[in-house]
Amino acid sequence: MKIENYIRDIQDFPKEGILFKDITPLLNDVEARQECLSILVNSLKDQKIDKVVGAESRGFFFGMLLAQELKAGFVPVRKPKKLPFDIISASYELEYGTDSLEMHTDAIKKGDRVLIHDDVLATGGTAKAVCELVEKLGGEIVQCNFLMELTFLNGREKIKEFPVFAALTY
Repeated sequence: MKIENYIRDIQDFPKEGILFKDITPLLNDVEARQECLSILVNSLKDQKIDKVVGAESRGFFFGMLLAQELKAGFVPVRKPKKLPFDIISASYELEYGTDSLEMHTDAIKKGDRVLIHDDVLATGGTAKAVCELVEKLGGEIVQCNFLMELTFLNGREKIKEFPVFAALTY
């Protein structure tokens, strides 16, 4: 089974000139979803993971599945003002301006072995911000894990000090 057959290209979404990689067909197919999960889990080579950190919002889908499969806790990283408890934040660059992400201060304990998961590694800004949050709380990043990597955007460069895995590359 080729999971790339379950990624749909949407031209000019969310704005003109962007070719959006839609993962909803993958999420909708039980066998394709299970195959993708197996690929992501197998990339870890039996490493012990204490927490899976999923980036808002599409990182939550497989992030929760990974946490369940790895018998690890799940930590959501959210956009500002979405988390109800004490938070830390990290800013990152967008095409036009900046944004930030937040995590609860008690989500990661010093020494926790952490898997960071998101759907796409593009420019690397989101992934770098998530890495900063994990490290601020004393977590050890085992791997940054993605459904797909858009290699032409060179996002891997921003997180090159960490192991990176993508199930698909474009």
